[in-house]
Amino acid sequence: MLQKVASYAGRLLVAVSLLAGSGNGIVHARGFDAGTPATTLAVADLPKEGRQTYQRILQGGPFAYEKDGTVFGNRERLLPAHRRGYYREYTVETPGARNRGSRRIVCGGLRRTAPDACYYTSDHYSSFKRIVE
Repeated sequence: MLQKVASYAGRLLVAVSLLAGSGNGIVHARGFDAGTPATTLAVADLPKEGRQTYQRILQGGPFAYEKDGTVFGNRERLLPAHRRGYYREYTVETPGARNRGSRRIVCGGLRRTAPDACYYTSDHYSSFKRIVE
């Protein structure tokens, strides 16, 4: 019986490891690995609307949506852990969307116009890529 439990636990560990380290560039709940190239995105590779939003963040606005610049709670725990209020979210317009769409930039830091780090999500916080210059 003990051998069956150990075998099951081993298979489960392998399955979880394969899923967590799939190498697809998606940031999983186990934390953000900023050193992996697949988890970064150059500013130039952002969609046009993302580049515009990023520039507005660095300039301090103006922003199109009332929610822009509000606290992002990181409830999914996909970004590095920080105290509440560290992260702020900004809308990246989605052409043709009737609402804010699912694209956002989330920046962290004490100074809004000089963030420590910014992250892009195209799927409403299910995955993130760190924006690099």
